[in-house]
Amino acid sequence: MIKTLEHLELDLKKFIRDRDWEQFHSPKNLAVGLSVEASELLEIFTWLTDEESKNLDSDNLSMVKDEVGDILIYLLDFCSTMHLDPIECAHQKLQKNAKKYPVSKAKGNATKYTEL
Repeated sequence: MIKTLEHLELDLKKFIRDRDWEQFHSPKNLAVGLSVEASELLEIFTWLTDEESKNLDSDNLSMVKDEVGDILIYLLDFCSTMHLDPIECAHQKLQKNAKKYPVSKAKGNATKYTEL
C-alpha cells in the first residue's frame, strides 16, 4: 500500500504522541536532529569515489534508506511544529532558484549563482 505524505504525517504524529515526546520536539531540537541525520547520511559516502557512491552495496544502500527515512521524519515533524507546508516551501524555493540560476547561464555548470 502506497501512503501519501499526509498519511505519513498522521502516522508520525501518533508515534510521537503515543510516546509523549511532543515535549522534546521544539523547533531547535528538531532542526538539530535533522542536521545530525543529514550528517549520518553524508557519513555513509565518506571516502567513496563518485562511481562507488552511485553503486552502493546492499548494506550501504540499506543504511542510506534508514537515514533518508530519519531525515524525512525529522523534516516533517519540524514542518508540523513550525506550521509549514513542506511541499509549498519546496515549490517556493524552486521558483527562487529558477531566478538565481537561469538556464541560459547555469546549464551545464556548477557555478554558484553569485558567480554567474
